[in-house]
Amino acid sequence: MRLADRIAQCRTLFVVQNTKDGTITQLNNASAFSKDVAQCATRYVLSDELTRLCAALAYSKGTRTLACADLLHVPAERVWIEWAAAPLRNELARYGFKHFHDSTRSGHGGVFIQSTPQGRSGLLRTFWTNGESEANVLASSMEAYFDFDTPDGEDPEVFDRQQPSSIGVSDAPIGDADILRRCFRFRFERSWRDYYERGQLTSAESAAVTHHALGTIAVSIPIVLAFFLLLTTRPSLPLRPLMLERLNQARARSGRTALLDQIEVSAPLLPEYGSQGPDRLGTPRRPSRLHHVRGHLARRGSKLFWRVPHLRGSARAGTIRSRTVTWHFDPSICASRAGSASEPSAEAHASTGSHRP
Repeated sequence: MRLADRIAQCRTLFVVQNTKDGTITQLNNASAFSKDVAQCATRYVLSDELTRLCAALAYSKGTRTLACADLLHVPAERVWIEWAAAPLRNELARYGFKHFHDSTRSGHGGVFIQSTPQGRSGLLRTFWTNGESEANVLASSMEAYFDFDTPDGEDPEVFDRQQPSSIGVSDAPIGDADILRRCFRFRFERSWRDYYERGQLTSAESAAVTHHALGTIAVSIPIVLAFFLLLTTRPSLPLRPLMLERLNQARARSGRTALLDQIEVSAPLLPEYGSQGPDRLGTPRRPSRLHHVRGHLARRGSKLFWRVPHLRGSARAGTIRSRTVTWHFDPSICASRAGSASEPSAEAHASTGSHRP
């Protein structure tokens, strides 16, 4: 069963007991989102290939997603996105995430996003499973609010007017290209914040808890942004509504809850690549050992160039046909965002995309 269905059917409360005084506390978790996910009009399920592609785009070298912030928008006021944990974990391991939080999860991970009608600011929370029972469907104790129009040097606007937070995440090596640093802030969900405050943690304990909680949400955000970026290309990503009518009829006959309608999203067709071919100049230089070369993301106006990850060094696995993919965006999106940072054009919502190897 997909994660969205498990959350929609989750009724188990998340209750903890203080081992010192026996106090019982109910914390906000997956069951609190059962109605939100069930009533969400836009739900995406990423294919394994698209999950790996989004991870590669999110953590490639070169220009980061901030350079494409004018192209980003959440496609609906409430959006659910989920993916299989294994392909994401495996792809991130190639980019140095040896101890990514997802490494202990099985099944699926996902994110629920609430945004403004323009899709430029909002609030999100991540979810995952680590077992088959209802109690193993979990939500992050932290939530993130964002504003893609945040000027440099300022904090993003708080989406829900609740207490703002000063918890930020930054990637020092990329400096001003860091979209997490500029556009996102993190905070503990209210019940979790109160719970930790009552715990009277030491500064070291508080830092450890915060670091762990950030690991459940921050790493996934650039991947979600890469997905939104691909959705705005021409002619967008391959979409296929899941046909569940017959299955739900059978489930109804057996007294089981109907599964939610979702859209399966696949990766665009990319040029095949293997390891680098033989030296075409015929030089006697000794070939280097086979090694993986990371992708490289760069933007030029209304075009996004991505040098796909590839193997280099050995000729035994074949010849690389092409290592560069170009995605095209409607130039009017860039122009409209430049003129009005908070008002995306109609074409931004209706535009479709293409890639050209």
